[in-house]
Amino acid sequence: MKNLLLLLTFINFTAAFAVEDSLLILREKRLSLLLDSLRSADSDELRTSINKVFYGEMRILLESEDAFTHKFTMLRSVGVIDSPDKTLRIVNWNVELQDETHRYYCFLLHFDKKKRSVDLHELKDNTESVPLQSDLILGADQWYGALYYGIVPIEKGSKTIYTLMGWDGNTSASNIKLVDALYFNGSQPKLGSPIFKLKDKTVKRVFFEHSEKAIMSLRYEDEYDRIIYDHLSPESPGLEGIYAFYVPDFTYDALMLDNGKWVLKEDVIGTNRGNEDKVAVYAINERTGKIEKNEIKNKWIDPEDSSAPAGGSEHKAMTPEDELGLTDSNKKSKKEKKIRDKRNPSEMNATLGGSKKKRKR
Repeated sequence: MKNLLLLLTFINFTAAFAVEDSLLILREKRLSLLLDSLRSADSDELRTSINKVFYGEMRILLESEDAFTHKFTMLRSVGVIDSPDKTLRIVNWNVELQDETHRYYCFLLHFDKKKRSVDLHELKDNTESVPLQSDLILGADQWYGALYYGIVPIEKGSKTIYTLMGWDGNTSASNIKLVDALYFNGSQPKLGSPIFKLKDKTVKRVFFEHSEKAIMSLRYEDEYDRIIYDHLSPESPGLEGIYAFYVPDFTYDALMLDNGKWVLKEDVIGTNRGNEDKVAVYAINERTGKIEKNEIKNKWIDPEDSSAPAGGSEHKAMTPEDELGLTDSNKKSKKEKKIRDKRNPSEMNATLGGSKKKRKR
């Protein structure tokens, strides 16, 4: 009898979990349909109207008990990113208007270690009312709207500061990359913290405005504890200070994590990420005529290796002498001839090396 009761309890528990999970999936499907309508809407009025419904449905989903761990798989143009320490989830999306400006929406799911519970917060885009400034601490209703794509948590005593990397479409002429700091004062989110040291000053966030035509790279490299980014310069000296004409100049700077602060280091060397053990190669199957994907080891192959795919033929570097068909013996005689050459250099043809033809008078 006891075992039967335990079995019934387990069945009821799993059934309740399945119902909750199915409700989340159903809500996500509905959100996916709304999102498709939002992205295909052809007027600002229609986009705003659909987004209002989308926002309300999203909030209902995120208030669900399992929203903090739910795997979003259907909302392709909504950012859902988790902090590496699994204490923060950001759900973030934008609505692009016809004038190419953007409106941003963001929910925070924060795991409160003291209460052992997840709190839901909303950041409200207020960019139009709060000009871009690097020295302000802002509340949740004073948010500089952006799409976040990276989180790096930093421990400062008993407090965690989340370094956020984001993108803002800004205007039709320029885009913005930013690095901001998020922390919780009690249960309230705050944006901005003096953890960015730039040369002789310390700021609470960093902005990089650049030409809309250019792509600026800004990413965190875990292996080096740094945020590396393209250095921006004006397209010409006369455009200095007009950031819609700033583009990457093929040099790199970085914010290096040092004792809980991001310290600027200029002119760093950018490196590619470590290679995978295998790489995908696509090739036509001669028998079927179809393109097939094959995985091969990602390593250099010695062409002299007898087991190499090319057959292991002897590899010999081609020199200019080889291309001209010169042997070791005639190379030596050519060198000796050059030493004995007593011709007047002024009478030599610079292109072919022969004697200049004298003009007939």
